[in-house]
Amino acid sequence: MKVILFGATGMVGQGVLRECLLDPDVEGVLAISRTPLQQQHEKLRTLVHADFTDYTAVESELWGYDACFFCLGITSVGMNEADYTRITYDLTMAVAGTLARTSPRMTFVFTSGAGADTSEKGTLMWARVKGKAENGVLGMPFKASYVFRPGVIQPLHGVKSRTGWYQALYVILGPAMSLARRLAPRHILTTEQIGRAMVRVAQRGAPKRVLEAPDIYAVATEP
Repeated sequence: MKVILFGATGMVGQGVLRECLLDPDVEGVLAISRTPLQQQHEKLRTLVHADFTDYTAVESELWGYDACFFCLGITSVGMNEADYTRITYDLTMAVAGTLARTSPRMTFVFTSGAGADTSEKGTLMWARVKGKAENGVLGMPFKASYVFRPGVIQPLHGVKSRTGWYQALYVILGPAMSLARRLAPRHILTTEQIGRAMVRVAQRGAPKRVLEAPDIYAVATEP
């Protein structure tokens, strides 16, 4: 399986990349990033691309892939709806639209969030925009497309958030999150579980197109 990964430097993306590199069925990962990745691996190739709204210049390199894991995202804190839509919806549609042409037989997995609003009419701005992006992805003509809606996430294996205050919270709350995860394992996911579940969904499919935290946990822990 050949995989394209967006958001490899983010917290979820780091976990997904780790699981891709560990899985023997993943023969190669193309990480598309605005800056070079520090990580090196025989299965990993980085494509540095500055404009995430236009892939014309690199479209010839995006043919024949089996899966795309779209883990690119940003917090909505301090953002207005227009700017958040541009990053969360417009960039997602630019990627999905390009890959639907170059690799239509792929499985596309979009990282959303618990509480996303697919009616696009709710009172929470971030939820409306995430829901709009989900609707857009699920309407694309891929072989299959899925939405992951994790809630609380615990980073493992050295994975770190790029948002400073998020990372500080993860460090402070780490022991408490470990305890809470033991008490409610289906609702508090790890970056390892999310990554493993994405790989498995690309390999085997899933009974639902929109996977909430318990669904992601079930896929990650199945034999």
